[in-house]
Amino acid sequence: MAAASPEPSSYTETERKFEVVESTVTPSFEGLSSIDRVERSPALELDAVYFDTPDHDLARHRITLRRRTGGSDAGWHLKLPAGPDQRTEVRVPLEGDAGAQSLIPESLRDVVLAIVRDGPLMPIARIDTCRSVEMLYGPDGRAVAEFCDDQVTASTDGGDEQRWREWELELAEGGVHDAFDRLTHRLLDAGALPARHGSKLARVLAASGSSVTLPEVSADPLHRAVADQVGVLLEWDRAVRSDIHDSVHQMRVTTRKIRSLLQSSEGSFGLTDDAPILDDLRQLGGVLGVARDAEVLAERYERALNDLPAANVRGPVRERLVDDAKKRYQTGWKRSLAALRSPRYFRLLDALEELVATDPPKLPAGEKPVQATIDAAYKKIRKAAKAAPGGAEINSDEALHRIRKRAKRLRYTAAATGSTKVAARAKTIQTLLGHHQDSVVSRSHLSRQAGLAHAAGEDTFTYGLLYQQEDDLAQRCEDQLDGALKKLNRAVRKSRRR
Repeated sequence: MAAASPEPSSYTETERKFEVVESTVTPSFEGLSSIDRVERSPALELDAVYFDTPDHDLARHRITLRRRTGGSDAGWHLKLPAGPDQRTEVRVPLEGDAGAQSLIPESLRDVVLAIVRDGPLMPIARIDTCRSVEMLYGPDGRAVAEFCDDQVTASTDGGDEQRWREWELELAEGGVHDAFDRLTHRLLDAGALPARHGSKLARVLAASGSSVTLPEVSADPLHRAVADQVGVLLEWDRAVRSDIHDSVHQMRVTTRKIRSLLQSSEGSFGLTDDAPILDDLRQLGGVLGVARDAEVLAERYERALNDLPAANVRGPVRERLVDDAKKRYQTGWKRSLAALRSPRYFRLLDALEELVATDPPKLPAGEKPVQATIDAAYKKIRKAAKAAPGGAEINSDEALHRIRKRAKRLRYTAAATGSTKVAARAKTIQTLLGHHQDSVVSRSHLSRQAGLAHAAGEDTFTYGLLYQQEDDLAQRCEDQLDGALKKLNRAVRKSRRR
């Protein structure tokens, strides 16, 4: 169950864990040039209850959620992987209500909603720690690192009690990694070993037989590629919820990449063009596209207006083009959040995970699915390219956009199957026509805004300048397309001879 909560705070911790036995002597930090003073604090009693789904979905993604009492940072803590030795910790303070121990703050649940979805979060383990802390300071008086000597008592829900001792070394904010490495060597010299588990929870789950098993990696390259992109999708989901710059754009790119990969090989996934999962991905991309297009236009116009001489920026053009786009972004972002909190989105994620966990059908003897898939995708590009030059002017933008979408599908397929040269050439076309499509959207928007400005009696000179810049950009992209297509053709032919 979730509860309303104060706004969370977050920071990134850099920490290393070490295994030690009871007889291991606590190390001395004397003789290290980076350490001038050691300040010891009274022992702390830290009591924590950890929460997860019945299937341990958070643990599977190396995420921990706990409610801890004791110490200066008592509260709800959500820890997310952030790189080697690093985790992002999101905190919500306790409200002081002892009866609300199972009311998980809504703000924390929302961060991992794409993982837990509409499933329950329940207590899975209790870990009590008696912690001795030494704060290490450098010659300049600044904190370098915190050393913790922990005596741990832990148990899973209904499991046997476990006891162990471990050390933690956490780099202080602004600390130097060279000093962190030297301190690490001092702990290893004292008899410590690098911890085999990334967290206390992972250790207690493993010891109780409840350790998380990761799905097997498929031998099919397209299955692996889709599985990787589903993981990327979950990461961008968290970024969108935090309104990280460019996150909506990147989540939309990932959504469309997954859709392209699923469409590129019916043999790997057995999907037809009208499969519900493809429609759900298309719908999600469309919702994200509202905020993405507004964000791109705001940045595009702000950059363009800043580059113009001040005398050429006439009337309230910045308010119409930049400020209004930023407002549309906020509206689109809120719509995106609503979609990411919907049961339809949760079922889409369920379906994606089930799809990548299913083995692809076996191929007939002698069939080469990789090259067949690349050839099929490339033939669609050639077909679209042949239609584009001869089409009527009113349809040329649509035809070029069709080439771009098919080049994108070929790029993702080629990258997934190891045809790096083909992927690179397809990416060039995708990028080239991506700039072209952005100019199409921008020119349409400029025309509408110029019309509104004219009706309001405003100067429309600047809109004309920007429109001409966009038209010039589109023409440059079209001029480069033929050469890019020829290079792609050569790359595909060479891939057949591998």
